Amino acid sequence: MNAPLLAAMVGLAVPGTALAQDAMPRPAGITPGEATEGARLVADRQKSLCVLCHSGPFPNPHLQGNLAPDLSGIGARLSEDEIRLRVTDMKRLNPDSLMPTYAASKAGERVGTAWRGRPILVEQEIEHIVAYLASLKE
Repeated sequence: MNAPLLAAMVGLAVPGTALAQDAMPRPAGITPGEATEGARLVADRQKSLCVLCHSGPFPNPHLQGNLAPDLSGIGARLSEDEIRLRVTDMKRLNPDSLMPTYAASKAGERVGTAWRGRPILVEQEIEHIVAYLASLKE
C-alpha cells in the first residue's frame, strides 16, 4: 500500500482528525494555544513529561532528558501542524517511538495505571505546547 493512501486511512480512522502526510491540522473548535502556557506545560515534569526525555531551552537544564531529540529550534524545522501530530501521536510516524500518545492511551501501550484509557493532555493543552514549540526558532 502506498504511503499517502495509508496516511489518509489512518487519519480517517481517528474521529475529528485528518492526517496529511506527517501533519495534523488543529481540531475544529479548538482555539490556538498560548506559548506562555505551553512553556509552563513543557517544563512540568508531572504533567506533560516532555523534559523527562527531551532537552531544549527550558528551565533546569540538569533535569532534562537525553533519550529524545533536543527541541531547540524545532519551530524553524517543523510547522505547527507537523508539531501537533508529533505531540498528539508520534507513533503514527514511528510505531517504535518511546514517546507516549498524549491524546489518549492505546491498548498495549505501557503507561501508568492512572493514565490507562485517558489522555495525558487534553486538546487545548496540546495546542499550548504546539504554540510554544513553534515559537522555538533558534
